[in-house]
Amino acid sequence: MNKILRNIQETGLANHALHNGGSIHPLILPADLTSGTGLMNPSVYLDGDQLLVNIRHVNYTLYHSEGKNFQHQFGPLQYLHPEDDRALRTVNYVCTLTKDLDIDKIHRVDTSLLDVEPKWEFTGLEDARLFRWGEKLYLCGVRRDTTTNGVGRMELSEIKVGNTIKEVSRFRMPAPPPDETYCEKNWMPVIDMPYHFVKWTNPTQVVKVDVEAGTCETAVLNENNKTYFGADLRGGAQVINWGKDHYLTLTHEVNLFNSELGRKDGAYRHRFILWDKNWNLVNFSPKFSFLTGEIEFCAGAAIVGKDLVISFGFQDNAAFLLRISTRLVNEFIKMEGE
Repeated sequence: MNKILRNIQETGLANHALHNGGSIHPLILPADLTSGTGLMNPSVYLDGDQLLVNIRHVNYTLYHSEGKNFQHQFGPLQYLHPEDDRALRTVNYVCTLTKDLDIDKIHRVDTSLLDVEPKWEFTGLEDARLFRWGEKLYLCGVRRDTTTNGVGRMELSEIKVGNTIKEVSRFRMPAPPPDETYCEKNWMPVIDMPYHFVKWTNPTQVVKVDVEAGTCETAVLNENNKTYFGADLRGGAQVINWGKDHYLTLTHEVNLFNSELGRKDGAYRHRFILWDKNWNLVNFSPKFSFLTGEIEFCAGAAIVGKDLVISFGFQDNAAFLLRISTRLVNEFIKMEGE
């Protein structure tokens, strides 16, 4: 393993970026909007020449004992809720960003036109990716509050931007036939292919949804370059163009396990994935973390000039943007090692 790769895996991708001209930017909303609970899993998108970011706010605080040094009596991973509210509630805020990646304007997404009484304790659109297809700006994430047992499906929500931001349509996307899975989540929208998502990375499965017909079908299933990673590569950022001939995204892989006392725990790691335009897997990076935390999640990426801006959450309690040069990304993708 070379020295640079070892440094990234020991100190995090953010540290590598910072030592090579990059920057990291916390995304902070006023406490009077959030009551001080978690901001997480932002999704950055370059809409024309305007940078936008969706920030997920939840009504709980997650505690994770990094290094397992200060574990809660009920285990190293705990969701701390208000005493009078055990539900897991999500609200989304779409913000405009300055060229320096600071938050300029904040809009809570108004979903009142389409909201109904939730049937499950997880409410709201979770881990929504922000993107535009044609004239329509969308948020797309998983919703689990429409059934009494929490069945999850990706929902495509069109939003209108004005003095406020309002959700004006909502489409609950079925899984490809026979549509019998319990929870679908983390599908990655392909920015230059309207209504196409990468559902799985390895082997690559691209699905196409038809909003008018209410259907979802597999458009591509490419097993030509199936690689053994030791874990499922799950969804992350949007799928963006990388030069003229490739697609790029970031995925995550999660190791869920029990602590030495049998309590729930987990660790997330990420990879850059590179395809050609025929969805052949061309290359991938070694796995990495952003800040060496075990609970991290990436839901957005956008090319801005010669940099890649990546949005990620840390421990369900903090949201960040990482600016890293495209040169460093290309170098990292070419590195060999796990």
